[in-house]
Order: sequence, then C-alpha cells, then structure tokens
Amino acid sequence: MSLAKKLINDPNDVETEFIDGLMETYPTLQFLDGYPSVKVVFRADVYPGPPYDKVAVISGGGSGHEPAHAGFVGEGMLTAAICGDVFASPTVDAILAGIRTVTGPLGCLLIIKNYTGDRLNFGLAAEQAKSEGYKVESVIVEDDCAIPPPLEMAGRRGLAGTVLVHKVAGAAADAGLSLADVAAEARYASENVGTMGVALKACTLPGRIFTDRFGPTKMEVGLGIHGEPGAHVTDIQPVEAVVSQLLNQILSKETNYLPISRGERVVLMVNGLGGTPLMELMIAAGKAVPQLMVEHGLAVDRVYTGSFMTSLDMEGLSISIMRADRSILQRLDAETKAPYWPVGVSGNRLPAKIPVPIPRPRSAKIVEPQSQPLKLTEQGQLLELVIVAAATALIHLKDTLNEWDSKVGDGDCGSTMYKGAKAVLEDMKNYPLNDAAETVGEIGSTIGKSMGGTSGIIYSILCKAACAQLKTSSHSVITSKQWAKALASAIDAVSKYGGAKVGYRTLLDALIPALSSLEERLSSGDDPATAFLTSSQAALDGAESTKKMRAKAGRTLYVPREIQSSVPDPGAYATASWYRAAALAVNDKYKNK
Repeated sequence: MSLAKKLINDPNDVETEFIDGLMETYPTLQFLDGYPSVKVVFRADVYPGPPYDKVAVISGGGSGHEPAHAGFVGEGMLTAAICGDVFASPTVDAILAGIRTVTGPLGCLLIIKNYTGDRLNFGLAAEQAKSEGYKVESVIVEDDCAIPPPLEMAGRRGLAGTVLVHKVAGAAADAGLSLADVAAEARYASENVGTMGVALKACTLPGRIFTDRFGPTKMEVGLGIHGEPGAHVTDIQPVEAVVSQLLNQILSKETNYLPISRGERVVLMVNGLGGTPLMELMIAAGKAVPQLMVEHGLAVDRVYTGSFMTSLDMEGLSISIMRADRSILQRLDAETKAPYWPVGVSGNRLPAKIPVPIPRPRSAKIVEPQSQPLKLTEQGQLLELVIVAAATALIHLKDTLNEWDSKVGDGDCGSTMYKGAKAVLEDMKNYPLNDAAETVGEIGSTIGKSMGGTSGIIYSILCKAACAQLKTSSHSVITSKQWAKALASAIDAVSKYGGAKVGYRTLLDALIPALSSLEERLSSGDDPATAFLTSSQAALDGAESTKKMRAKAGRTLYVPREIQSSVPDPGAYATASWYRAAALAVNDKYKNK
C-alpha cells in the first residue's frame, strides 16, 4: 500500500499553509501570528483598531472541513474562526487568543459543534475569558439525526447545519442586537435544524495510507465529518432513493429530532463532503425539493447547494433541513462578505420554474418538420437500411469506445456515439427517406441536438456539407459518384472548420482513405456496392493506422505517446465502423437480389 496522492508539502503543515493561501486570496481576512499552535482567522476590519462595537460571533473546530470554518469569516457572518489540527479541537490558548482579538464591550458568542474536544476546550476558554472580564455566551449545535434516541447520551454531533447557525447569528450580530438576543437567535436556529449524511468513500488524512472500508458496492449512511463509521452500511442506491432515505430520517416522527409538521416552510442545504462533484450535488438538490414538497408537505423557501462543511476528500453528501420562519429567512438573506457563503441565494424561491421555450430563428419562414413518406422508393429503402445498420454498429461499440477513450480522451466517446445513434433511430420515422439530400441534412440536425460536444459539431458539419453537395443534383436518384462527391465535400468542410488533416489522428484518418478507395474503384468500373465495400476496408485500415500516429488535434494531443499507441483513435474507429456496417448492408442487399 502507498500514501494517498495529495498536493501538499509536509502533512504537518497543511493547516497553516491553508490559512496562508486564504490570506493571499481574501484581503478582508487577517490572522494571528501564533503558528502552529494558534491558528486564528478574523475580520481584518475588526482588529487592530477601536474595540469592536457589535457582538463578536466566534466558531471553529478541527481543520479538514474547509471552507468551514475560516471560509465563513466576514462581515455579516463569523467575526473569527479558530482552527485546530486536522479533525482535532483547537487549543484553549488559541480560542482565548481569538476571543481577546475580536471581542468588544458587547461581548462574544461562541458557536460550538457538539464534540467532546470542542465542548471542553471552548468551554474552558469561555470561563477563562469571563474571569478576564469578557462577556461570553455559548450555543452548542447538535443537528445530527443519525444517532438513535437510546444512544443519545453519546450526543448528537454538530454537522453542516452549523453553517446555517453561523449565518443566522452573524446577521443578528451585524444588525446590532445584544449578546443575549444574538445567542437566543442562534439557539433557536440550532434547535430547528437537522442533518443526515451519506458517504461512498471515506476520507484520507494527509500523509496517511488510504483504506477503503466501504468496498466498491457499499455506502455508509448517518456518518459524521471526521471519517468515523456511519450508523449503518447499505448497498449503493440511485441518488433519488438516497435523498429519500436521508429526508425520512431527518423528518422522522419517531425520533422527532426536527419537529416540523406538514404545511410548514423549510430551508434545504445540500452539502458536499469534499470529493463529490457539484453535478452530483445539484442532482440531489433537484430530487430533494419535490420530495419535500410532495411526500412531506413542506414548502421549500431557500436551497443552498455546494460544499460548506467537508470531510477532506470524502465522497458523499449531507442534507440539512431548517425551519424557515420570517426571522430565519431575514437572517439568511442578510448581506455578508464571508467568502464562501452563497450570496446568489436570496429572496423567495419560485414554487416552480417552467422551462422557457427555445426562441425561433429570426427568419420569417417557418419550416414544417419533415415526415417519412408512406411508400419508400428503392433509394428510400436503401437509405433506411444503411441508417439502421450504421446506428446499430455504434450502439454495440459503446463500451469498447468508452474504454479506449478513457485512455486517450475523456472516456465518453462511446456514450456520445450511442446517444447520437439512438436519437437517429428515434427520429428516422420523420426523415423524408425518398429525398437523400434532405435525409442527410436531417441526420445532421438530429446529431447536433443529441450528441453535443466536438463530436456532435463535427458530424453535423459532415452531414450539412454532404447535404448541400447532394442538393446540386438535378435528379432525385443519387448516383454513386454523387455520393462520393458528397463525402469529399463533407471531408473538406470538417478539415476547413476543425483544422484537422490526414495523419492528425482523427476521424478523417478513416474517411480520407475511404474516399480515395471509393473514387478509385468507381473509376475502375467496379459496381457501386463492391466499391463501397472495398472502401470500407480502407476506412478500417485507416482507423487502425492511428495507433502509429502522434495526435495533432483534440484532447489526445496531451496524452503521452506510449498510451496513444495502445489503442486506435476512438473517433476514427467509430467512423470506420458505421461506414463498414453501411457498406456491408448495401452489399448484402444487392447480393441477395
């Protein structure tokens, strides 16, 4: 086993070096000169200078939960954050240093997550500060809904809901309230928030060896933020089911941890645990809102989605629900300069957002969609046969192309081709198959809408250029030489707009040899079906030859040469494969006549 790969220096310096980077990034923040035992981040406008004239709001805990807690220091939120070592409570001396730095005549509120180390160290610091004449109040946040009631003596942990408490307390303090009133609002917020988490992979501590205790098919539900095991292990489920499980636990009437009834209003926070892509967090948020509304009868007034309180690089998320009365919403919407609070979320959330129709082109002429003729001509039947064969070949190649593309690209070539092929088969019922030019153009439109990315654009250009060339024919039946001209026009267009040429390790390395072979065989007098079949072998040979090429375009350009030579270019092979399948279909049809 080996150490987990991390972009760090000495594992013992990660906390202080994180703070150094934070200072370079945000001019509104400052820190105390007490490394490594004292790691305090505070508002630069509060000290030094006249004593702070509002209630100071202070929180903190172990590092490894970034952006919590230092990322929430700023006007309208925390006045200071005390940072411990990774997953370790800050020392009493560090907490005292923070209190002395930012606390003025109105006193300070300590927001403490319910962990033994935090409670003891913050508690002792509070008592010491009081003996020095400071006014100090404390609020303990225990929003964890995973601990069953018989075990509650162990304490419900403080989780991501703490960040919502930070915001409420910070806004109340910024509004000029007294220490007692700020503490009361923070306490009310903490009593009305519940959180549940789920993890797919445990976190890795800096300088430690990663141990995967979950395995490839399991997830842990009801875990904390320090890498400790969850309440139970279960099979990985679709995100919709995971969200449902978390919401049911938070809103359970059996535990009644969060006494919210149907018809009430709530705030939702979907929090990433450090290694979860924003895409997955947004998917979870999109599933949570309708479940809260339909299954639990709750109105959702605000949705906060992102990484707020993490567990280093843990893969997973937590969901927090908070009661949303008018006072809570006022505090959440209040302006703040804390770097990591999502300032874009404020004001009433619309009950439902109806998608806006796509604007029509500015052309006054409205083109009606084409439809497949009731009776197909011989050319129409042949086109239908070719389209089905080509699309089916791509569908069967999905996994192979993805595997190759994972080595030399972004791993989605097969999935992209699969989407395009499936869409073409679906739209084919609307293609005017007796009109070859229009059909090729419609295929381009389908691909442009369904495939996306560079591949979608390239194939759209191919089809549109071929369509334009085919339309120059004065006859309804397209000859084999006219098809060859259309292929030549398509290749020219892709080369012109994409910049690729033969030898660049792209789909042109399959199409250009195919075109050369097709033109040569047709000029030699071969029948069209045989010429097409021969040229398809040239396409396959061209695709295979890309193994020997150094990429000069696309993402593969940045992949080491030895990796490139292990597989053919996935795009070239996909092109050769559908071309080959089409040729075989044509050849079989005419052989069986």
